[in-house]
Amino acid sequence: MIFLFALAAATAAPPSADAARFEACVALIDSDPAKAIDDASTWQLRGGGVPARQCLGLAYGEQRRWLPAAAAFEGAARLAESTGDGRAAILWVQAGNAALAASDPAKARGFLDAALARGQLVGDAAGEAHLDRARACAALGDLKSARVDLDIAVKLMPADPLAWLLSATLARRMQDLPRAQADINEAAKRSPDDPTVALEAGNIAMLSGHVEAAKTAWTAAVKNAPDSPSGKSAAEALAGLGR
Repeated sequence: MIFLFALAAATAAPPSADAARFEACVALIDSDPAKAIDDASTWQLRGGGVPARQCLGLAYGEQRRWLPAAAAFEGAARLAESTGDGRAAILWVQAGNAALAASDPAKARGFLDAALARGQLVGDAAGEAHLDRARACAALGDLKSARVDLDIAVKLMPADPLAWLLSATLARRMQDLPRAQADINEAAKRSPDDPTVALEAGNIAMLSGHVEAAKTAWTAAVKNAPDSPSGKSAAEALAGLGR
């Protein structure tokens, strides 16, 4: 889930004068991200502006260097705002993604606040931003704010299983088990073989007192992806039940 929207948003094109260079920089990331970092850094020093900083952030993200990625996107977003560049909101979302991946939810929340405050994001883009801000709020222990954001996210992205999964998990954390069950059912409809969904379904069922349903869900998680983190967690849960 990390950096998901940031990479998708890279398709937002810079002004035509920089478009070719930006596209070349982004293309280089796949084959040689270290060289892309060098090229973007040189471009930035020579006045490359917003697109140079954005490409630099994407290149750092490809190497999972989340702190410098967040800094690069933040710089791009601030420059975009000061110059009237219409990509500021997307850049703030990218900065928020990178900060979440860097385990800095406080900074991520601030970046995503800035993204959503502009009113420029619509549809899935807005939904992704609300979903990510919910993740940041939940990590900070602000579950009520996370609930508000996830309610918006599932409305904007009703076909997205991740939104329903996170909504179910949050409801479980808030001890709203009927809501958790309803939302995990929605996630399962959209992604029936997802081990993370199955793991959460088992967690909710167990807390609701439905032991056999929990066993069934956890067994499915193990069967679908035994070596995944979710599959391993489900196997541990089953072992705890003596199965």
